[in-house]
Amino acid sequence: MSTSSKNSTQPADHVEEPVQTDGELIGATIDAVTSNLPVGLEPTQILSAGARFLRSTATQPQVVARRALGFVADEAAVLMGRSEIAPAPKDRRFTDDAWSTNPFFKRLAQTYLAADKAVHGIVADLDIDDKTRLRTEFIADLLTDAAAPTNTLAGNPAALKEARRTNGQSLVDGARHAMHDLRNNGGMPSMVDSRPFTPGDTVACTPGSVVFRNEVLEVIQYAPATAKVGQRPLLVVPPQINKYYVLDLAPGRSLFEHLVGEGHQVFAISWRNPGPEQRDWNLDTYCAAIIEAIDAALEITGAKDLNMLGVCAGGITQAALLAHLAAIDDDRIRSASFLVTIIDWDVPSMMGTMISRPVVEAATRRSQRQGVLKGSDLSKIFAWLRPNDLVWNYVANNYLMGKNPPAFDVLAWNGDTTNLPAGLHADFMNIAIENAMTEAGIVNVLETPVDLGAIECPSFVVGAVTDHITPWEGCYQTVNLLGGESEFVLSSQGHIQALVNPAGNPKGKYYLNTATPDTAEEWRADAVEHAGSWWDHWTVWLEAHLGRKVNAPDEQGSESNPIIMPAPGAYVLN
Repeated sequence: MSTSSKNSTQPADHVEEPVQTDGELIGATIDAVTSNLPVGLEPTQILSAGARFLRSTATQPQVVARRALGFVADEAAVLMGRSEIAPAPKDRRFTDDAWSTNPFFKRLAQTYLAADKAVHGIVADLDIDDKTRLRTEFIADLLTDAAAPTNTLAGNPAALKEARRTNGQSLVDGARHAMHDLRNNGGMPSMVDSRPFTPGDTVACTPGSVVFRNEVLEVIQYAPATAKVGQRPLLVVPPQINKYYVLDLAPGRSLFEHLVGEGHQVFAISWRNPGPEQRDWNLDTYCAAIIEAIDAALEITGAKDLNMLGVCAGGITQAALLAHLAAIDDDRIRSASFLVTIIDWDVPSMMGTMISRPVVEAATRRSQRQGVLKGSDLSKIFAWLRPNDLVWNYVANNYLMGKNPPAFDVLAWNGDTTNLPAGLHADFMNIAIENAMTEAGIVNVLETPVDLGAIECPSFVVGAVTDHITPWEGCYQTVNLLGGESEFVLSSQGHIQALVNPAGNPKGKYYLNTATPDTAEEWRADAVEHAGSWWDHWTVWLEAHLGRKVNAPDEQGSESNPIIMPAPGAYVLN
């Protein structure tokens, strides 16, 4: 269901959200899984996965026995000082010298690592189905990561040294940090000192102006940085569950800054942060709002068509919109790029383990009751997907060492959360549980059936090698769903690193294969590694879709769509 929209100079009023009880907050936290699709495991599913694991160990005692004997042998070697078990080179938990020089701490680390190997070995060796294995691996990760000695004062030599060095002040500071987080952060350790990062000042500061606003979104037009620009503009559709400025973090690390430096006319959507009153906003609502953004960008530039970039959940929305435009013979989209977006949910992944019909039904009921899926709840589950890096690392730093969390722009952006309206939440979850966009006619958008094969414009698809949120193998399947010519590029980084991937990065690399075979594995087998950032390759690809070069505009906006306010606008601040 679409909503009426109005171009206004005043942002919509902020709507207060209902207060959640602790139980509701825990349940909502379990609801979320990814920046593409917020669904998650119910407590009953976690218990069910654990029960299946225990039943499997009971029916396959030889697996447990073999791993138990292996642990006993490993522990005997540890106690005798003959063990060669050592932390992985990149395991930051055991970097203090005491882990290699102090006999007690060395044996403590080796015992923990031996137990970790045994637990994960049992999961790997059991004859269980793939979904149960992935869920059990997730639970095993949570338990073994929580059991690390570095999460306790007595088992953390660095924290003990700091306590001695500061005469106990670090412990006082740590207790203060813990009390602050209990009162203000739902008991989760703070990951970042966000005070240095203000949108429009230190982040989201590429020059531009808001030139269009409706109830759902603002459109920012960025100031040109070259004398000549391509006539055909680029419209960016960010994910609805994050604020757009991960694509405009800081000078030298901003995709928007890079694009205007390459002669593109860049327009970016900034979503309104919905409250319970917007509970009915759904996929139709967002697609209708994007059509108005397209109209504004084309009117301002005088172009007949434009290029689009969809990111994460914004890519899912973009795909649905493109299918609608194809159904009504609207050919105003010249090319479409998809960045870390999953449309085909059949690819095995941790996300897939979080999706089941009972979860979808329960999560939909919860978000309908509350009106929104809260962004703060989403951020908690994101953290628990990588507990060593995003939870226990900060327990040790903030509470045991008594240090302040770091000031880091990416983490500040990650903590600057937005809500997802119940209507869109339900649409996204139904798309996932049915894998509905992979077949024509299952999803309807703006009263037209979605057929991705009818999308004939050229497409550029990006995945990331170590992406734990949208596995690149799933991203790759998009090239087989779209009807036009498509190119796939694999970035070497993870989910967020792929977004913030500055040109000229000496450590960066990406993989290319001009062919698009049926499977990701076939594509990867013949892909060639290239140094640098996929940003550079993408801008070369976009060059063919820029249109003729014209003089850069002297100012943003137009008579019909005048400047409303400077970038980054009003919606990003709410």
